[in-house]
Amino acid sequence: MDLLDVTIVNVAAPSIQNDLRAEYSQLEWIIAAYVLAFAAVLVTGGRLGDIYGRKRVFLVGIAGFTVASAACGLSGDASMLIGARFAQGAMAALMVPQTLAIIRTTFPKSERAKAVAIYSGVGGSAAAVGLSLGGLLVEWNLFDLSWRPIFLVNIPIGIIGFVAAAIVMKDSRSPAPPRLDFVGMALAIGAIMLLVYPLTEGRRLDWPAWTFAMIAAAALTFAAFVAYERRRARTAGSPLIDLDLFRSRPFAVGLGSWLLFWIGLGGFFLVWTLYMQAGLGWSPMRAGLTAVLFAVGAGIGAGTSVSVLAPRFGRRVLILGGLVNAAGFGYYGWLAGHYGADATSPQMIAPLLLTGIGFGMIVAPTIDLLLGQVPASEAGAASGLLNTGQQLGTALGVALVGVVFFTQLDHDSARGVEAVTPGIRAELVTAGVPAPAQDQIIARFRACVQDRSAQLDPAAVPESCRTTSGPDNQLNQLLSDAGAEANAVNFAHTFRHTLGWGIGLLLLVALGFLALPRDARLEEHDFDIDEIGPEPVSV
Repeated sequence: MDLLDVTIVNVAAPSIQNDLRAEYSQLEWIIAAYVLAFAAVLVTGGRLGDIYGRKRVFLVGIAGFTVASAACGLSGDASMLIGARFAQGAMAALMVPQTLAIIRTTFPKSERAKAVAIYSGVGGSAAAVGLSLGGLLVEWNLFDLSWRPIFLVNIPIGIIGFVAAAIVMKDSRSPAPPRLDFVGMALAIGAIMLLVYPLTEGRRLDWPAWTFAMIAAAALTFAAFVAYERRRARTAGSPLIDLDLFRSRPFAVGLGSWLLFWIGLGGFFLVWTLYMQAGLGWSPMRAGLTAVLFAVGAGIGAGTSVSVLAPRFGRRVLILGGLVNAAGFGYYGWLAGHYGADATSPQMIAPLLLTGIGFGMIVAPTIDLLLGQVPASEAGAASGLLNTGQQLGTALGVALVGVVFFTQLDHDSARGVEAVTPGIRAELVTAGVPAPAQDQIIARFRACVQDRSAQLDPAAVPESCRTTSGPDNQLNQLLSDAGAEANAVNFAHTFRHTLGWGIGLLLLVALGFLALPRDARLEEHDFDIDEIGPEPVSV
């Protein structure tokens, strides 16, 4: 349920947007709210299990997650859905950190590796099929509920899981539980929200001065967080983040590269599904099934990197993975720019496989390679920090890609108009429309396309698009078809432009992984139970 709900929303985003009349900024919040809340509560969620019992906190988490999923599925407007997504992410952060700890207390050491492998396999499958399953559920329109089953499906699963856990799970807690760091948690959440909120809302509000003030305040709050965590480590102990981890330069630079990677990939999934559905006009099912190609590539990259490449080549696998992912983005960008509105699913096979392979080559071995750069006694804390970085990077990626993508989409409106104007004029000439009337029709069409591209609410119809030339249905159909083609051209070019920023980030990621020692190899740590990180990264 946890990993499925990270990815399943992306492919349903256009349907949610149309049904709830959500603005673009609200669409970003619907996706980012989950991972933001997850990242914010993650470490505290693990410590609550250490203190109050992991089974008890797990049951609270799964019950809350199920209720929050119901609230998501029953939301009547975008604001309610955003709030429910925040609750869903927070409950996931209570549920997920207990899982590995419970596995380690339930199974003897001889069986533990198999249990963890099954757990990781289920998680990886859930994350990979989220996009395709989301497309299928929206397309099937079960009980005429449109996108809502992507959340409501969690209700029966959550109830069954709660009953099974209550009966079967063994409880455990840490014999020396750490203390909760509420001040550190408040400062961390404050810094994140002060950064993400203006990035998400700035374009909608035309970047007033207070948005930049909030970004500056985010930097100051983060500095206060670091100072407080250092002081707490010296006095009360149990800081939210162990800053001593950053004494390892390879780990610190590697963590930065890991964060940049998820910033680049976190936003990719959003613009990718918007390109296919809002741009090319594909159905959710077609978009979701096309996404399977990425999952296949990710599986290939992850499997070969962990079992064959990383044990032999170490850090070079991560560097190569970043370059392969960047090459996939470049190929995809070329395809979008070359074929425009005529892009097809078969044409996307190669770039999606290439992108997925590079993605899998990074996500599968990175955590183990980075854990090898810290002492074994600090591996649990480092694992938690890496997983938190993944969630935070995803949220920042969604916010930043919104700034890049939607601003460029506004600027690109004339490109689509220029591409379709010759065809419109040829049809008008054939229909015998006088030249002055042709100019008026094309001018109104241009204004309509430009105003639509600049819309903050994609469901609203601009005033310029309400003006038609009269009851001529043939002309109206001509302009409607031309508008769809111009929109596809604009989305394709904007998608290519956004991928260019992603390529730049991935090159920085590959460069950052050069900081790892040449002899870095996969490390397997048998964590103490009270040091368990939240979950293995899945593809």
